Amino acid sequence: QVQLVESGGGMVQAGGSLRLSCAASGLTFSSYRMGWFRQAPGKEREFVAAINWSGSSTKYLDSVKGRFTISRDNAKNTVYLQMNSLKPEETAVYYCAARPGYSSNYVYTAVGSYDYWGQGTQVTVSS
Repeated sequence: QVQLVESGGGMVQAGGSLRLSCAASGLTFSSYRMGWFRQAPGKEREFVAAINWSGSSTKYLDSVKGRFTISRDNAKNTVYLQMNSLKPEETAVYYCAARPGYSSNYVYTAVGSYDYWGQGTQVTVSS
C-alpha cells in the first residue's frame, strides 16, 4: 500500500528556514508526480509546489516563488521542500501528495488531482 510520510516540520522565527521531506513507499516513485500543499486552521488546503517525475519541471504558488524550492531524489524515494524566508502567515500543516504519471512534464496544482496523501507535518512561523 502507498505510504507518504512527511518530516522536518517545526517552529521557526519569521525569516527562518525549514526543509521538509516526504518519504514514499509502496509505489514506483519515479513514475509519480509529487506535490506539496498546506492547510492553515479554518482555511482550505492550498497548492504550494509540484514537481514532475524526473524533476525537470516544477511549479510554485506565486507567493512562494524565489523562497521555496521543491526537489526529488528518485533513488531515495523522497521529495523535498526547502523553505526560506518564512512568514508567519505560512503557518500551516504541510502535506505531500502523489499522482501517477510520467508521460509528460506536466505538473498538477489542484488538490483533487492527487491520489495519495501523507498525514502532514506542522510548520509554525512565529513573528
